[in-house]
Amino acid sequence: MPDPVSIVREALAGEAAWLVGGAPRDRLLGRPLTDLDLVVDGDVRAAAKRLSRAAGGPLFELSEEFGAWRVLAGDRTWQADLSPLRGGSLEADLALRDFTANAIAEPLAGGEPTDPHEGARDIAERRLRMVAPSAFDDDPLRVVRAARLACELGFAIEPETIAAARDRAPRAAEIAQERVFAELRRLVGADDAVRGIGLLEDVGAAAAVLPELGALRDIEQTRYHHLDAHGHTLEVLERALELERDPAALFGDEIGERVGALLAEPLADELTRGGALRWGALLHDAAKPHTQTALPLGGYGFPGHDSVGADLTREVLGRLRASERLRAHVAGLTRHHLRLGFLVHAQPLEPRDVYAYLTATGPVAVDVTLLTVADRLATRGRKADEAIAKHLELACEILPQALDWHASGGPQPLVRGDELARELGIEPGPGLGRLLEQLREAQFAGEVTTRDDALALARRL
Repeated sequence: MPDPVSIVREALAGEAAWLVGGAPRDRLLGRPLTDLDLVVDGDVRAAAKRLSRAAGGPLFELSEEFGAWRVLAGDRTWQADLSPLRGGSLEADLALRDFTANAIAEPLAGGEPTDPHEGARDIAERRLRMVAPSAFDDDPLRVVRAARLACELGFAIEPETIAAARDRAPRAAEIAQERVFAELRRLVGADDAVRGIGLLEDVGAAAAVLPELGALRDIEQTRYHHLDAHGHTLEVLERALELERDPAALFGDEIGERVGALLAEPLADELTRGGALRWGALLHDAAKPHTQTALPLGGYGFPGHDSVGADLTREVLGRLRASERLRAHVAGLTRHHLRLGFLVHAQPLEPRDVYAYLTATGPVAVDVTLLTVADRLATRGRKADEAIAKHLELACEILPQALDWHASGGPQPLVRGDELARELGIEPGPGLGRLLEQLREAQFAGEVTTRDDALALARRL
């Protein structure tokens, strides 16, 4: 892949420009440079146009107020954001940045970096430190970004920075929610997302941008659980991450390979199905505080928390300005996350039982089956080992069929609706639709295998 810095350097030769932010930091960390930030002391729009021509990709204005532009590479393997110099000097510009690790500037033409806040030392010591307390006043989103960056980079957040962030965290609820979601999406998508959630809580941002998570604290559950609803949710997320990293460890090589391929499929909002599964793990029990009911024998149940939770999930992701596709997908995970557990008690399953499960869970059949596995693995109270073994056995039975259904769209009809209407002399309408569904179910169960079989059954029905 062409070196983005070389392309930028050649395109902007003669400009007074510096690489700032993530690029110098990532270079010191040995990370690939795919997201470049540049400060230009001159005409930013003209510089962005020159870079766009060299990169072979589009450009667009990021901020009319601040004069920032973004250029994408033609193959979308990297991007560069160009901004004007703020404060009248490079040192003044760096003083306005969020964290010392991001307040290093390298001359684009080459030369010694400018590092007035000892960011290189903080990078070497893997520490995230604010440039100044006013950093969070300038942009409250930086409270969320502190948790995300520390999670992604494996840094510790300096105590004074945590204290300053906590003081200003409530203001994070006031900023544009699509900006919040962009940060949360990366935090939840990080390798150590569970630590990221903990950091988000440490800096006080979780209460401002994801209050549904904090509401789960101290929500006592049944004797089959060993943690409160908050601890359980984080453990479900941890189990989902393990499943995503190595599905073969749970399901064997053949099913594991197919599950891995499905989780890698792009879904929506720059998330894969695996990324959406993480959001399902975070939100699947979000309605438990609203549905907690004392049980006669002790402990608590949560009647309807699946359906109430599906509506709440849509509300949360809607507030964050997520796409309709992601809202529907994660709401489906929440709505159906109890179904496989109910089927455990109906074993051995008949083909029609499997058909009912696959049609009820629809486009999230594989995904929600995986969520139920993570959920079960994170539930280690009374009779846990027995329950986990039975659940995994059923999941391994269901998954190949759910994966086949996902790949094919389900059984292809042996006879079309118009043909069936003509053969039986009936009018199109709801009755014909019900008849076609009955034929499809019989086909899945192996009770009809040919067109003639389907027509004969349709006549009997």
